[in-house]
Amino acid sequence: MNAPAKFETTLKDWETDQEVRWCPGCGDYAILKAVQRTLPQLGANPANTCFISGIGCSSRFPYYMETYGFHTIHGRAPAFATGAKLANPDLDIWLVTGDGDGLSIGGNHLMHVLRRNVNMQIMLFNNEIYGLTKGQYSPTSREGTKSPSTPLGSVDHPARPAAFALGAGARFVGRGFDVSKNLPDVLMAAHAHQGAAFIEIFQNCIVYNKDVFDDFAAPKGAEDRQLWLENGKPMLFAGDTKGITLDREKLTLDVVDVVDGDWEAAGVIVHDVTNRSIAHMLVEMPFGPFPMALGVLYDDPRPTFESAVIAEREQASAGKEANLAKLLGKGQTWTVSGTAQDPV
Repeated sequence: MNAPAKFETTLKDWETDQEVRWCPGCGDYAILKAVQRTLPQLGANPANTCFISGIGCSSRFPYYMETYGFHTIHGRAPAFATGAKLANPDLDIWLVTGDGDGLSIGGNHLMHVLRRNVNMQIMLFNNEIYGLTKGQYSPTSREGTKSPSTPLGSVDHPARPAAFALGAGARFVGRGFDVSKNLPDVLMAAHAHQGAAFIEIFQNCIVYNKDVFDDFAAPKGAEDRQLWLENGKPMLFAGDTKGITLDREKLTLDVVDVVDGDWEAAGVIVHDVTNRSIAHMLVEMPFGPFPMALGVLYDDPRPTFESAVIAEREQASAGKEANLAKLLGKGQTWTVSGTAQDPV
């Protein structure tokens, strides 16, 4: 849990004097504003907040947040963020990465920060393309994606960021998209979580992968293909006329029609954010036959990495004198006599 003390700010307090420079129409602008609007609602303190990024379009984020920040190296932001959290566990850390930065060269680092459960919010902007390096296909690009590096179409099976996070042991997995009015709710839930909170944010790359998410994220007309999950509420979509049910024989999810609002009769299941098995099914649902699952898919806290490290340090140092000279003189020592001019 991040520091409970509330700090009074407005959106303006989180904006820097830097010119925000992404391509006109880029989804990153909407995500930036969503974060800047969310932090005052959280009562966060800019002086206790740190944004850490790797390399890519998303990784310009720290320049535009009036907080502490690090723009680090390709794929290694989780390592820097882990070090910062261990050095100052009270810091409120937000890690910003992209599908290329976080799931290619940085996949190993992302896996470890998730399995260790370091207390931070991890925002992965997924635009299914390499934007900064001019449009090559990325680990999340769909099969058949044509790009400078796959002129005949990608034959790779794409990685699913939310499935990767669950497989790595993440205890919080959420999803949203850049222009969604519900994105701040997902960010607030992630911030309230105790441990590593992973949020996949679908982001429109206006230049190299324009409107690739319009089938569920278009500003108008796509609402029926979104399943916004809420703990304790039935999994309904399409104006509550359809829902998700569990086939208990096959252990698979299905779409059912809901007649006259009677979702219980239709067998629609109620969302339980602590059910890891259902979370896995939700992130693996193929879009088209199923809606896109959004919101908080999984939230089941456990003790954090830094709390275990601090407890271990305290146990190791209990009853011992902090004496550097004694430490250096411990064990085998010897004295070197003579001068540098003496023959060897």
